[in-house]
Amino acid sequence: MDTEVFGATTPVVGMVHLPPLPGAPRYDPAAGRERLHEAARRDAARLAEGGVDAILVENFGDAPFYPESVPDHVVADLTALTRTVRETVDVPVGVNVLRNDGPSAVAVAAAAGAGFVRVNIHVGARVADQGILEGRAHETMRLRGRVDADVRVLADIDVKHSAPLATENDAEPAAEAAERGLADGIIVSGTRTGRATPTTAVEAAVERRDELGLTTPVLVGSGVTADTVADLLRVADGVIVGTALKEGAETTNPVSVGRVEELIAAADRVR
Repeated sequence: MDTEVFGATTPVVGMVHLPPLPGAPRYDPAAGRERLHEAARRDAARLAEGGVDAILVENFGDAPFYPESVPDHVVADLTALTRTVRETVDVPVGVNVLRNDGPSAVAVAAAAGAGFVRVNIHVGARVADQGILEGRAHETMRLRGRVDADVRVLADIDVKHSAPLATENDAEPAAEAAERGLADGIIVSGTRTGRATPTTAVEAAVERRDELGLTTPVLVGSGVTADTVADLLRVADGVIVGTALKEGAETTNPVSVGRVEELIAAADRVR
């Protein structure tokens, strides 16, 4: 993988799960926007102190999520918060705009100086709690060129909290995302946030990638822990970790430096 963009050849990417943003049902207007920036700075600083290679910022608290394009005010706040994270740490930063707004993620990343984005459904279509979500690779990749954004696109396949519309070969989504969606990286995840990603699914994506003669990196996108990271990195090219790095392993809790250090030490044993 590009070490300049992802911080390492086999990166551990830590999550900054943002609290609810203005306009979301659970947003606390009494606390205001400064509380959001304080939380982002705190978690980003702890992730960097613990040794992650890169950080991914996500509007995790905004449930229920817009299925496609988010409103302008969400883009504005995400841009400001991503910039806050960029100014807090010296590691590469990325952004994910839930539930599936790849174009806005690219725009936020370009404006905030982030180097990569995560897109949950880049190609194909899936059923989720937001309804039927369709890939918008044609928009995301063209926008990246139009705004001259030096941003890598990481595309989920069989993304968590969703189900396929039709039965398909488990390895084919990886091929479609890389070959036809032009994704710069593939993400394989479990069924829910914090749920373990089956090693067999990672192996299938890597095998299909290799069969096609591609060099697209494959990352694990959920359920990575200090106990599993070494085995996963023997197969995958990187991991994205959120829940396991939080106090008490609760997704909505602050990041624990100790838990980050423990996972990084386990990862370093095979890197």
